Amino acid sequence: MIPRRARVAAVTATGAIAMLAVTACAPGGTTTAPTAPSSVSDDVAAAGEVTLKLSDFWGSAEQDWIVSVIDQFQDKYPNVTIDRTQEDWGQLTSTLNLQMQDAGGPDIATANNGWSSLGTLAKGGLVLNLDAYADLYGWNDTVPTTIARQNKFTTDFTTIGEGSWFATPQARASLIGVYYNADLLDELGIDVPTTLDELETAAGAVKAAGQVPFSYSGLDGNTAALLGLQAIYGSEGDINDFVYGDPAVTAEDTGLTDAATTLQEWNTNGWLTPNFEGIDYQTSLADYLDGKGVFRFDYTGSLGLSGDQLNQFGYIQLPQASGASTVGVGAAPGAMVISAKCEHPDVAAAFLDFLMSEASAQTAADLGLVPALNDVQTPDVLSQRGEAAATSTLDADDGYVPYFDWSSPTMLDVLGQNTQLLLAGKTTPADFSAAVDADRDAFLAG
Repeated sequence: MIPRRARVAAVTATGAIAMLAVTACAPGGTTTAPTAPSSVSDDVAAAGEVTLKLSDFWGSAEQDWIVSVIDQFQDKYPNVTIDRTQEDWGQLTSTLNLQMQDAGGPDIATANNGWSSLGTLAKGGLVLNLDAYADLYGWNDTVPTTIARQNKFTTDFTTIGEGSWFATPQARASLIGVYYNADLLDELGIDVPTTLDELETAAGAVKAAGQVPFSYSGLDGNTAALLGLQAIYGSEGDINDFVYGDPAVTAEDTGLTDAATTLQEWNTNGWLTPNFEGIDYQTSLADYLDGKGVFRFDYTGSLGLSGDQLNQFGYIQLPQASGASTVGVGAAPGAMVISAKCEHPDVAAAFLDFLMSEASAQTAADLGLVPALNDVQTPDVLSQRGEAAATSTLDADDGYVPYFDWSSPTMLDVLGQNTQLLLAGKTTPADFSAAVDADRDAFLAG
C-alpha cells in the first residue's frame, strides 16, 4: 500500500514514482518467475547463527513497533540477528528493485502493493514465491481472503489478486473511515452516527449550528472521503474484482459514481471546509485537531492522536448503504517480501510469520496503532476502541477492499485530479467514472 502520510500529501510525487515502473510492471510480457523453495522448515534454531538484513520505511510509532517486534523475535531465537535499516518511503519504494539485485541488498523488505512495486519485484524474479511457507504456517487459513489477495499474483504475471504468495501482511492495518470530534458532538447534542443516513443527518445539524460538518482539503487531490464513500456503496466483490483486473467490472459497478455524487452533493450543501480548494492536507489536519470540523474521512493513525486527544476523537467504520455488511478500504502498511538472494529463507519466513502473530498485534495496540489478524487487548480510549472494532468487523465480514489506485500505476493521479475537477464543477460523477475506466482499461491492454 501507499502509506497514509504519502497518499494524500504527495499525490504528484507518488504518481511520478509509479510512472517509472509502468513499462516493467504491465501484465504479460517476458519474465523470470521466482522459484518457490522445494523444501522448507520452521526450525529456526537449527539454522545456526543467522543475520538477516531488513529494510523498511516505518518511522515514529511504526518504528517503535518494528523495533519491539525485532527484539521479541531475537529473544525467542537468540541465534538470529535482524539488522534493520530505516529508509525514506519514496526512496525505498523507487529503488527496491535495484537493491534486491545487489548481493549486499536486504534479505527482507517492505514493498508497496500493486503492480508498480510488488508486481515489478515478483515479475523480475527478485523476491521469493512464498507458497510453500503459506502451507507450512497455514496463512491460507489464518489470513482473511481479501487481505491475502493483496499479496498475490499469478505466476505468468497477467493477474493480480490471485495465484501465488509473493509477500505477506503484518498484524497491523491501515483503514479509511470517519473520525469524529466527540466533544463537539456532545456540545451540539448530536449522537454519534452509525449509518450513512445518520451521518448526513448529523452533518445537516452541524451546518445549521454554524459549525463545519466535514474537515476537508482540496489542494492536494485528497481522495480519502471519495474512497471511504465508495466502500459504503460498492460491494467487496466488485471493488476487489475491478482493482484486480476483471474487465467485466466497471468503475460505476464499484460504487464510484455514487460516491462522487454524494461528495459533490456535500460540497453543494456547504458541508466541506470553506475554501478547501486552497488548503493542503497538513493544514486541514491541524485545523481539525484544533476543533475546526466535526467529521473527517481519513486513514487510521493519520491524526497522530495522543494524550487527551485519544478520548476527544472517535472512529467509526460505517456499514454499507444497503445494510448488508461492512466493507472498508484496508491493507497492511506495507507488503513484506523475501529477496530471492536470501541465504536463509526459512528464517526470513519465520520472521514474516511472527509479524502476523498475536504478539505483534498486541505490540501494535499498545503503541496506539491499529492491530489486525488477531483479537488483542486494546487500550481503553475512544479512538482505539473504534479502530479495533472496525478491524474486528472487517475480519468477521471478510470485508477488506484494496486501495483503488492499485488498479493501475497511474490511477492515484487520475483519482486525485478528477476529485479536484468534480468539486470545481468541471466534471460529472459519470465522467469521473469514465476516466477511471479508461485509465484501468488502457493499463490492462498493456
